[in-house]
Amino acid sequence: MGAKRLTTFVHKQFSRSNFLFLKFHYSCFSTVILSKPNLRSDTRRKASKFLVYCNTQITKYGKNGDIKEAESVFDRMPHKNTISWTAMLTAYAENGKTVKARNMFDQMPERSTASYNAMITAYIRNNCRVEEAFELFSEMPERNAISYAAMITGFARAGMLDKAEKLYSEMPVKWRDPVCSNALINGLLKVGRLEEAGWVFEGMVERDVVSWSSMVDGYCKEERIVDARNLFDIMPERNVVTWTAMIDGYMKIESFKEGFELFLGMLREGIVKVNSTTLTVLFEACGTFDRCGEGIQVHGLVSHMGFDFDVFLGNSIMTMYCRFGCMDVATKLFHQMSRKDVVSWNSLIAGYVQCGLIEEAFRLFERMPGKDVVSWTTMITGFSSRGITEKCIQLFELMPEKDDISWTAVISGFVNNGEYEEAFRWFIEMLQKAVRPNPLTLSSVLSASASLATLNQGLQIHAHVLKMVMEFDLSIQNSLVSMYSKCGNMDDAYRIFTNIIAPNIVSFNSMITGYAQNGFGEEALRLFQEMQNEGRETNQITFLGVLSACTHVGFVEEGWNYFMSMNSQYNIEPGPDHYACMVDLFGRAGLLDKAVDLIQSMPFEPHSGVWGALLGASRTHMRIDIAKLAAERLIKLEPDNATPYVVLSNLYSVTGKRKDGNEVRMTKKSKGIKKNPGCSWIIVNDKVHLFHAGDECHVDLERIRVTLWTISVEMKQLDYNRY
Repeated sequence: MGAKRLTTFVHKQFSRSNFLFLKFHYSCFSTVILSKPNLRSDTRRKASKFLVYCNTQITKYGKNGDIKEAESVFDRMPHKNTISWTAMLTAYAENGKTVKARNMFDQMPERSTASYNAMITAYIRNNCRVEEAFELFSEMPERNAISYAAMITGFARAGMLDKAEKLYSEMPVKWRDPVCSNALINGLLKVGRLEEAGWVFEGMVERDVVSWSSMVDGYCKEERIVDARNLFDIMPERNVVTWTAMIDGYMKIESFKEGFELFLGMLREGIVKVNSTTLTVLFEACGTFDRCGEGIQVHGLVSHMGFDFDVFLGNSIMTMYCRFGCMDVATKLFHQMSRKDVVSWNSLIAGYVQCGLIEEAFRLFERMPGKDVVSWTTMITGFSSRGITEKCIQLFELMPEKDDISWTAVISGFVNNGEYEEAFRWFIEMLQKAVRPNPLTLSSVLSASASLATLNQGLQIHAHVLKMVMEFDLSIQNSLVSMYSKCGNMDDAYRIFTNIIAPNIVSFNSMITGYAQNGFGEEALRLFQEMQNEGRETNQITFLGVLSACTHVGFVEEGWNYFMSMNSQYNIEPGPDHYACMVDLFGRAGLLDKAVDLIQSMPFEPHSGVWGALLGASRTHMRIDIAKLAAERLIKLEPDNATPYVVLSNLYSVTGKRKDGNEVRMTKKSKGIKKNPGCSWIIVNDKVHLFHAGDECHVDLERIRVTLWTISVEMKQLDYNRY
């Protein structure tokens, strides 16, 4: 029976669903044909075509992840060539089956350069087993550009850049560009070695769009936006990756206008189509910079273009509207999404929390089908922001899985609500559960130590930081500066500050504020001058520290100059706290009329801190008229605050106006207003003991009384009673 007649017969016997089986039988026949050299060449050609067909099927199934189908074709092939073995090996490699790939490689009757390349790639793609890949690379009888590119990529991914550079220098120059050079450039950029990546780029004879795009992205990530734009403008060809990297670079340095204009230029040029990544960058930037108008425009443009909304893009749009506070729109989008993932649910829950809609967030949380750690942590943070710590603990204990972020949310919640002792207790429990704290955890407990001014606990946490090798984390270093400053230990605060490799504005603000609060005004102003000389950024907090420093050392003229320079020189609008500092500065210097004039010139209503500063200065300088004005305004803002009543009544009494003083006291008493008692604390055996004036509820009160009485008697005996 001839080949043509056999094919016709089999087609009649089997349906199209059994076509692979048909091909198998045909291949059996073709094997017989191939073994007989006297048969016609067209018949041999058909058998050869079927071999190619099977190899193609293996490759296709491998790319689709259908390993069993690929194995089925491979196992049933009666005749295989090196390409067949390599195709099956590649299918294993692409689907993470490294062990099977190696077994296939070892069983191969004959290996080609492509076989070696496939096995090397398998090692590099899966768990980056570079050493084993390099052993194979060293054994290769012949190498090509793909071999070197795979090996250089492997070294670069593993961070072994010295070996990558060595291999790059040893390989034939004709094979370097562009693939191997691109692999080395990307490896160098990944670890921030931008200059070396630039040298490789400059030395390339042949560059493709990947080469240019990698360098543009590298410059953008290092915030060298001018260099990135210069490259971008001279690129011979741009793709969507290049445009997106450049747009994102502008957004990262908060140059929203330039980034948005570049996006519009991309649309006008019309050569490269935007994709979901480009649009996500735009929506993220619009949400971050509160550019509601532009965000709505981009959303409308996307809808007009008939863009295929995937879940990733839908989540980005919803998150943007959540940041705008447009929860109605965000909720509508959420319900319109045909497919939702866990990010969709978490984004809307987070939006409700950010807008203070805790009840709505919790209702959505309860309906969520598959809650993850982020869902639980978001709700814990939400209840914490409302001061509902009991609910935080209840949710935390119900969590099926807890990580360091969820523990940190609970601890930070207690710190933010002023429950510092509870924060320490939960931090200790976190350590007992063998959960490793992250930098934010340690920063939170350091903040608690600073608020309580408990230096011993702060020292213990600092020791823990050193033990965990986190002493070079910038957020922790800044927290340590703040903690030591608030505990009055400026020497250690300055030592930590000087050890910061790249101090940011928070570092300088913490140090300046620390100096100001501890009476080192001149040192604070000197550090601010250093900031100016270095051209560093300043903000409102910086000037709060500077004005506070001027207040503590009595630099009235300097303080006024700094205050006036905020808007004119630094483009920073003074806020209520800056005015309060200036009122305090004028008040301490006895310039009360000037302080009143400043208050009257404020572009917004003064808060209680402004009137409180004026009231305190009035008491110091015995200005009853101004004290009365300040007290009246303070009582209006804080009707339950006893301070203005007490200060004003005492001032009347001191100046001989007892009748007026008694009237103020009677008014306070008739309103049922009580002065908050003074509070102090002491740490004994790692436990914080709080004491309030007039409080008799301490469990060891009698022992404390006896001890104080004993000390008093002994002091009298030593004639110290005059002190």
